[in-house]
Amino acid sequence: MEKETSSKKMGRAILGAFIAALFMKIFLFDFMLTEGQSMMPVIKPGSVLLVNKMVYGFRLPWSGAYIAWWARPKQGDVVVFYTPAGEVAVKRCAEITKKNEFIALGDNTLQSYDSRSYGPVPLDHIIGKVLGIK
Repeated sequence: MEKETSSKKMGRAILGAFIAALFMKIFLFDFMLTEGQSMMPVIKPGSVLLVNKMVYGFRLPWSGAYIAWWARPKQGDVVVFYTPAGEVAVKRCAEITKKNEFIALGDNTLQSYDSRSYGPVPLDHIIGKVLGIK
């Protein structure tokens, strides 16, 4: 049996780190860059958001629905979600409605395209909760 060379060990370590990072980005956490002024002054254009994708439940990225829920967004949570038009948006959860939907409102009411325009959003459209803003 041949000894494994240090370059092979390094290659395996890099591949393992890449796979772990990809898994974390797809299922656990993501970084997103903001555009627009709908969440001013809390979130400014160009801010980087840390989004926890597992805070409310487990969602397969390609399925469009949660497989399991362990929490629901609370009033005041800042969430990232898909709008009814399929765009990614960042808004505050104003309330959860009876039909497993939530009302999404931007902090900057004069500049926000939100539930006042497109109505309630299905909870299954939530990507995750904003944990940090930089």
